[in-house]
Amino acid sequence: MTETAVSKSEKGFVPTLLLALFLGGLGVHRFFVGKIGTGVLQLITLGGLGIWALIDVIMIIVGSFTDKSGLPIKA
Repeated sequence: MTETAVSKSEKGFVPTLLLALFLGGLGVHRFFVGKIGTGVLQLITLGGLGIWALIDVIMIIVGSFTDKSGLPIKA
């Protein structure tokens, strides 16, 4: 039997979550995980007026937020 290892991001769950909670409106958490383009968009729109930032926080908590390589950020 072979087991397939599920890769996870090198970026930490806790730092990503804290950046999203406190600086999510500025997109800092997206810069942290390497998503520069969407980080700039969040910076310009103030996190989609907070809605986009809130969605990101929820995605981080449930484990569906990914880094620039598409690897999930999980605890």
